[in-house]
Amino acid sequence: MQFTRRDTLALGLGAAALAGMPSAVLASVEDEIADFTGGAEIADGGVTLDAPEIAENGNTVPISVSAPGAVAIRIVATGNPSPKVATINFGPLAASPSAALRIRLAKTQDILAIARMADGSFRRAAATVKVTIGGCGG
Repeated sequence: MQFTRRDTLALGLGAAALAGMPSAVLASVEDEIADFTGGAEIADGGVTLDAPEIAENGNTVPISVSAPGAVAIRIVATGNPSPKVATINFGPLAASPSAALRIRLAKTQDILAIARMADGSFRRAAATVKVTIGGCGG
């Protein structure tokens, strides 16, 4: 098999782009939190995060989150390759700052819910979800 100069250049550029991709695409948990809070202090409490203790299927884990007085909530899964799961913004006409969703978890891990309050402060809640395979507790 012979490669032309154009084929070699295309393969080299593709390999270089692929090698540089993971560091640019995958962010850490700390980066996601800092992106949302701008480095501000986060207080515990004021946020309710409901998640199952054990999830038989990591593809659809039901969670719900609420934070009275919040204008936005970010959900972060600490063990996922891409930790940011969702950012939920609440407008002035929102009935209540709460949401229910199903998320995907790669493995047993902590879920964080960080709320930006109307006064600019930040509050958080955390829950640990054990992901089992086939409901066998492993």
